[in-house]
Amino acid sequence: MADSSDFYQEQRGTGPGTAVQPTVSEIKQGFAAGPAAEPAPKLFQPLTIRGLTLKNRLAMSPMCMYSSHDGFATDFHLVHAGQYALRGVGLVVMEASGVAPEGRITPNCLGIWKDEHIPKLQQIVDFAHTNKAAIGIQLAHAGRKSSTTAPWLMKVQGVNADEAHGGWPDDVVGPSPVRFSEGSWTPKELSIDQIQRIQAQFVAAAERALKAGFDLIELHGAHGYLIHEFLSPISNTRTDQYGGSFDNRIRFLIETVRAVRKVWPEEKPLFVRLSMTDWVSPSDEIPTGGWTEEESIALSKALLDAGVDLIDCSTSGSSPKQQIPLSPGYQVPFATAVKQEVPGMLSGAVGLISNAQQANAIVEKNEADLVFVGRVLLREPNFALDAANQLGAFSQYPHQYERGRKKTKLTFV
Repeated sequence: MADSSDFYQEQRGTGPGTAVQPTVSEIKQGFAAGPAAEPAPKLFQPLTIRGLTLKNRLAMSPMCMYSSHDGFATDFHLVHAGQYALRGVGLVVMEASGVAPEGRITPNCLGIWKDEHIPKLQQIVDFAHTNKAAIGIQLAHAGRKSSTTAPWLMKVQGVNADEAHGGWPDDVVGPSPVRFSEGSWTPKELSIDQIQRIQAQFVAAAERALKAGFDLIELHGAHGYLIHEFLSPISNTRTDQYGGSFDNRIRFLIETVRAVRKVWPEEKPLFVRLSMTDWVSPSDEIPTGGWTEEESIALSKALLDAGVDLIDCSTSGSSPKQQIPLSPGYQVPFATAVKQEVPGMLSGAVGLISNAQQANAIVEKNEADLVFVGRVLLREPNFALDAANQLGAFSQYPHQYERGRKKTKLTFV
């Protein structure tokens, strides 16, 4: 006899969001008109990365929730991440988590800088696994863009978080003493010893993620935060081994990846999110316009050699002068470029991907291997299960919600 906790909680097979054939009973009840077409739409085909197999190719993008105190995950994070694991998302990636308290974007951001953070994170991981979803966590240091205010508090407290509001303006750091904008904190330039200390913090955070049971980790190298700050000449004006040439500017990330890969098990995937371009026009001050797509491709090749499995292709964040050509799927071409120009490296597409047909087309046309969605999940928590239905697939449902599945005909059963 099955344990009662498993009977009520653990999902069958590979879980919600898995493309399956409907049973005779499910067809009779009107949950399907007949057998599902095979093969399933590519969005609902599995993807294996090292020792991890994702049941589908839909991932929840890491999104800051600004709902922590002292870096601790709470019941909010359990419900937030858990609902997507329950509702069929193949991979749930938890938000940017500070590898140090001063590495958070805001005082309300999630953290993973001390062992006391592990138990609640482990509870969230266990819930995701019970619902047969893979789960990862994004490791981050905000650099010069740290000690700011949660969005809904900005009108009251202002953009920057000072000491009175839990901030750390005297501990804001970056590759160079170059502030993001006129009203931002001016960062202190990191010494070599401090750089090495932060790299060690990334390693320690990866070890904690492993103890919590995460299936993968993603290093946040995008959106103008510390790793990206080293990459871009907009924020990196150093003249030592961490600044100047391309090889020097990527050194911080490559060293960090190699150190993390040593403690992160061989069978577990390692992702890196990159801003593939700064979207800044060339100027006398920055002839290249900042970090470029060409540099991102060259970096991706170096990251493949260092043990990275997937580039999560985002853009921007280094300068308020950025000019972003927003349109549906505007960042997908960067993911395609990685696939085409870096053989062996997987890519993830992200940014204004908001419907099932669009998401499926990206993987069907081999423009990316994985589709990250964010805001659409906040609007439509059932997006993954609904997407399967819209694409003509029959996906496994959470058994607790089975009777809520859309029907093709009215029945009493």
